[in-house]
Amino acid sequence: MARTIAMMQPYLFPYLGYFQLIAAADVFVLGDDLQYIRSGWVNRNRILQNGDAKLITFPLKRDHFELPINQRQLSDTFEEEADRLVNLICQSYRKAPYYAQVMPLLERLIRFPQQNLAMYTEHAIRELCAYLHIVTPILRGSDLKLKSCLDKQDRVINVSHTFAATTFLNPIGGMELYDREHFARNGLMVRFFKMEEVVYRQFGQPFVPQLSIIDVLMFNCVEQVQAMLDCYSLSDGTPSTEACLLATLTRQAEVVSTLPTSLAAE
Repeated sequence: MARTIAMMQPYLFPYLGYFQLIAAADVFVLGDDLQYIRSGWVNRNRILQNGDAKLITFPLKRDHFELPINQRQLSDTFEEEADRLVNLICQSYRKAPYYAQVMPLLERLIRFPQQNLAMYTEHAIRELCAYLHIVTPILRGSDLKLKSCLDKQDRVINVSHTFAATTFLNPIGGMELYDREHFARNGLMVRFFKMEEVVYRQFGQPFVPQLSIIDVLMFNCVEQVQAMLDCYSLSDGTPSTEACLLATLTRQAEVVSTLPTSLAAE
């Protein structure tokens, strides 16, 4: 039987597409043993504040940047930072339609007594999946005892083989990172995931897209969010005929525009 696998770094309160990817897979692997990326999205995201996107950060203890995520720690003052984050979310969403249902869950997750960044994040992801009735098994990359792989593609292939997967799902932003032929030689199909446009009402303001799942939950009931989980498309990364034709016509137009007027008219 065909089996689909997806893998991502653990992100705190990620956007809707992260949960779509989990729900679309038969197995989801958290890359807790991957390197922490400074200024990435592991411990940061955006919420809505006064009609604009507001960046929120879960501060970390100072440490070496090359350490993996599962060796990074939340700051020693995170208890106070948690108060600040909870207050900020309360102020931003107090009048949201599902604030009363969602805020107790968010506060419990934010105040979870765990300083290890990977474990803290994993707990939040699992609890949010349970809230949304996403039943995909979630495993840690660090528990798989993989052989050391310098090549990102070989790591994915090794993990996929561990679960006898036949298809690897990856966000479309990583299309250039993976060689489909290399995967095919190793018995894997690569499919690229793209979240479709999802729009919902936010306090009557112009819609601000790509915010944290916090925003989605504040303005939509669980059933509505579950319906949104299916709003994505998959592709094999091969340009469509229409896209190829458009690219060809565009190049031809660019060539013509650079010709002298007399030649272009002939």
